[in-house]
Amino acid sequence: MALAGNVSKGVDLSRWEIVIGLEIHVELLTDSKVFCGCATDFGGEPNTRVCPVCLGLPGSLPVLNAKALEYAVKTGLALGCEIAPFSKFDRKNYFYPDLPKAYQISQYDLPLCRHGHLDIEVNGEKRRIGITRVHLEEETGKSLHAGTSIVDSPYTLLDYNRAGIPLVEIVTEPDLRSPEEARIFLEELKRVVEFAGVSDVKMEEGSLRCDANISVRPRGETRLGTKTEVKNMNSFRAVQRALEYEAARQVAVLESGGRIEQETRHWDEAAGVTRGMRSKEQAHDYRYFPEPDLVPIVLTPEQIEKWRQELPELPAARRERLMREYGLPPYDAEILTTSRKLADFFEEAARQFPDPKMVSNWVMGELLRLLKAEGKELDQVNVTPARLVGLLQLIRAGTISGATAKEVFEEMFRTGQEAAAIVERRGLQQISDEETIRQLVQKAIAANPEAVESYRKGKEKAIGALVGQVMRETRGKANPQLVNRLLLEALGKPGQ
Repeated sequence: MALAGNVSKGVDLSRWEIVIGLEIHVELLTDSKVFCGCATDFGGEPNTRVCPVCLGLPGSLPVLNAKALEYAVKTGLALGCEIAPFSKFDRKNYFYPDLPKAYQISQYDLPLCRHGHLDIEVNGEKRRIGITRVHLEEETGKSLHAGTSIVDSPYTLLDYNRAGIPLVEIVTEPDLRSPEEARIFLEELKRVVEFAGVSDVKMEEGSLRCDANISVRPRGETRLGTKTEVKNMNSFRAVQRALEYEAARQVAVLESGGRIEQETRHWDEAAGVTRGMRSKEQAHDYRYFPEPDLVPIVLTPEQIEKWRQELPELPAARRERLMREYGLPPYDAEILTTSRKLADFFEEAARQFPDPKMVSNWVMGELLRLLKAEGKELDQVNVTPARLVGLLQLIRAGTISGATAKEVFEEMFRTGQEAAAIVERRGLQQISDEETIRQLVQKAIAANPEAVESYRKGKEKAIGALVGQVMRETRGKANPQLVNRLLLEALGKPGQ
C-alpha cells in the first residue's frame, strides 16, 4: 500500500490490521429546507436564503419537509435498511459558530433506518459492509476561513444559506479494512444515492461529505484500538490518502511506545498529513434530548412499501442487466454505471444501434474523454444518444473513417450539430471508389521503392509507410481497409 507523508517511511503495516468506519453526510435534493421554506439551490449571495427558522431566531418553529422524509427513507431502503415505524427527532447540543441555534435537530436513539448493508468488490473479492444507521437531520452553515484551513486562519466568515438543508447521515459498521476499501465503498455509495434520485452527491458543492473513524490493532487481536476521527476530506482520493497517512502515523506511534489519543484530526491536503484539532466528543457530550417542537414520525407499512416500489433500478442490478441484455463485459458495465445519466445515455443509444459494444466504446472513450477535458456534466453538452447513433451509422456505412469520426464527434460535442451535416459541410466523406484508390496505391508504390523492397523481404510493418502515403494524399479520407486490401493485392505476400 502506498503511503502519504514522511511518517510512512520505515513503517511496516503487515503486522497490523486497519479498522475503519465512515460517517457520510448527504444533502437531499429537495427544493426547500428541512424545517422551513427557504430555497436549497447552491450558490447565491451569502445569507440571502435564510429566515427566522433556519437562523434559529426566538419564537420560530420548525415544520418537517415531507419530501425530505421520503428521500431519507428511500436512502435507507436503497441500502437494505430496516425502516422504523416510529422515530423521533432530538436536539444535539454543541456550540460552533456555523450552528445558529447552538443545537442541531438530528436523531439519536430512534433513527429512521437501521441494520443495512452495501456490497462492494475489492481486488476481485466481494465484501459486505454493514450500515449501522441512516438518520435525518439539518445541515449547518458554512465557515469561510481566511487562511488555507481552519488551523491557520486569522478569522472566519459565516454563510447560513446552507443551514437547514436536509441531510441524511449514513454511519457504517467498522467493517472496512483498508483505505482503498473506504474509497471504493464511497464510490459505490455515491452511485447508489445518485441512482435513487435523492441527492446530486456533488462533493465539490458539499452535498456529499465524509468523516472517517480509524484505528489499528495487531493482527489476530479482536479488541478495537483507540480511534481517531479524520475530517476535511474533499474527494475520494483525499479519503484514501488521509487514511493511509493516519494508519501509518498510528502504527509509528504505537511501535515507538506511545499511545493514540482519541481525537478529531484535520486532513491537510497540501502537506499530505493529518493534524490534531480537538479531543473527540462522546455522545453524552452532546446532551441529546427529544426535540420538543416536532412530533414523532409514524410510518405505516403501506407508506414504506410505496416508497420501496418507487425506487429505480440500483447500480448493482443495472450492471448485471447491462451485461446480460447487451453482452457487455464487466468493465464496461462498471464504467457505464458510474452515474445514472451515463447509464441512461448508453441504453438509449444502444436501443437505436445494433452494436452495443461499439456504443459502449464511444461512450467510455470519446464522450467521457471530452467531458473530463471540458470539466462538464453530461447534461451540459449537446451530444445526445440520437446524435451519437447518427455518427456510428456513418462509420458503419463506410461514409467516414474512425479517425474522421473522432474529429466529427469533437465538433458535435461543442456545437450540437448532427454528424451528417458536419460531414457534408466539411466534405469529409470517405473515398471508397476502388479505381481511385488503386491509382493512389500504384503512385505510393512507385514513390516508395525502399518500403516496397523491405516488405517483399518479409518486413510486414513496412506496408504502413505505403498506407500512410495514400492517407496523406487523400487527407485521411481514403477507406483504410480498402487501401490495405489493394496494397496487398498489388504487392503479394511478404517474402515473395
